Amino acid sequence: MTIRYVESSKLPTSWGMFKMHGFEEVETGKEHVVLSMGDLDTDEPVLARIHSECLTGDALFSLRCDCGAQLQYALHRIATEGRGAVFYLRQEGRGIGLLNKIRAYKLQDCGADTVEANEQLGFGADMRDYSILKPMIEHLGIKSIRLMTNNPRKVKALQDLGVEVTERLPHQSGRNPHNLNYLSTKKGKLGHLLEDDGHSDQ
Repeated sequence: MTIRYVESSKLPTSWGMFKMHGFEEVETGKEHVVLSMGDLDTDEPVLARIHSECLTGDALFSLRCDCGAQLQYALHRIATEGRGAVFYLRQEGRGIGLLNKIRAYKLQDCGADTVEANEQLGFGADMRDYSILKPMIEHLGIKSIRLMTNNPRKVKALQDLGVEVTERLPHQSGRNPHNLNYLSTKKGKLGHLLEDDGHSDQ
């Protein structure tokens, strides 16, 4: 997959001033962004979050997941340190797309868990492709990462790309009565590293 850098601009937020970097998949036209703060092109590991797009959680305030809360928590943590990056990947529904995600939600309404719903639609439990991260990381001059995640697959994906992950930082936020089964499935079936009273990772 060929990733093309497009442009960067300022992005003021409730947590502070970020810089937004736009990237495009040449073959598909799919667009991704990175929100950064501070100087990333140094030898010091960068506090980072890999966040897959979740329209329902990030923008529509859904309580079925913890995605929106985790995105906001990541921006808060970066702003507190004054340096870091959120890689916002347009891979809705763990890579199955928004409309298929709605279909999966309907199956969940009928009793399937999040993994079973994807499989009943003919998809894998997680269809995301993290190889697109490498050119973004190289463009930003990032040499190593402190990764905010509960998902060991993200750590392995970066390591497989040759990116040094110096530390995995638990990233727990957004637990509520509507997403308890969702979080339990992530821990039990997808291997997310969660405390018993903790939360999940998108």
